[in-house]
Amino acid sequence: MRALSTAATGMAAQQLNVEVISNNIANMNTVGFKRQRAEFQDLLYQDLQRAGAQTSDAGTIVPTGIQVGAGVKAGSVYRITEQGAMTQTGNKLDVGIKGRGFIQVLMPSGETGYTRAGNLSRNADGALCTDDGYLIQPQISIPQDATDVSISATGQVQVITAGQTTPQVIGQLQLAAFTNEAGLEAMGDNLFMESAASGAPVVGDPGSEGFGTLMQGYTEASNVDAVTEITSLINAQRAYEMNSKVVTTADQMLAATSQLKS
Repeated sequence: MRALSTAATGMAAQQLNVEVISNNIANMNTVGFKRQRAEFQDLLYQDLQRAGAQTSDAGTIVPTGIQVGAGVKAGSVYRITEQGAMTQTGNKLDVGIKGRGFIQVLMPSGETGYTRAGNLSRNADGALCTDDGYLIQPQISIPQDATDVSISATGQVQVITAGQTTPQVIGQLQLAAFTNEAGLEAMGDNLFMESAASGAPVVGDPGSEGFGTLMQGYTEASNVDAVTEITSLINAQRAYEMNSKVVTTADQMLAATSQLKS
């Protein structure tokens, strides 16, 4: 009864689909989160009668043949990197990335991580860092006596210190772009790492060719759409139910076969 194993692969595939959708929904309010989509592929086919096989000495051939599929498998879980909405925060250290690019982060291991989450803070030394205290690269330190901070669309950071009226440039924020952003390896904590699939990063100033711009006082919201995810969840649930119905039907057919008497 081939249908049993075939339907089982369908149930496993839809279970993965629901897990991906649930992760999207759970991160609806995560800054800079990019939703994912499960993609599937059909499994190998068994040829019961090969198409094009010769059926007589007269040269007649089978026009279509008979192929029976073995089910479905997960092909990939693709990350959709479309732009999220900009949310005003009122925090002058927050920067939303409008367009391509990732903020560079120095990891404790010494490696460079990448993030779209622009909700930045400053540590005890005045250096810009993430919520986990990881320093932004290139490192920018804000003076303790700074009374105002300004971050331009092109990433230039200026401050006004006590007793001064003229802004002083203290650093330049840069962005990293990748040929295949979907190929980045997610590490959690809103961080990604370079992989062989993503390609090497190209670093440049915001607003330059191939890079997005920055919006001070904003963060990029998750690009998860609640209506789309709930619709996908319903479709996955119905597909799971139909595959389970196939398992039940196959079981009933096997039961009927076992009850045959000679």
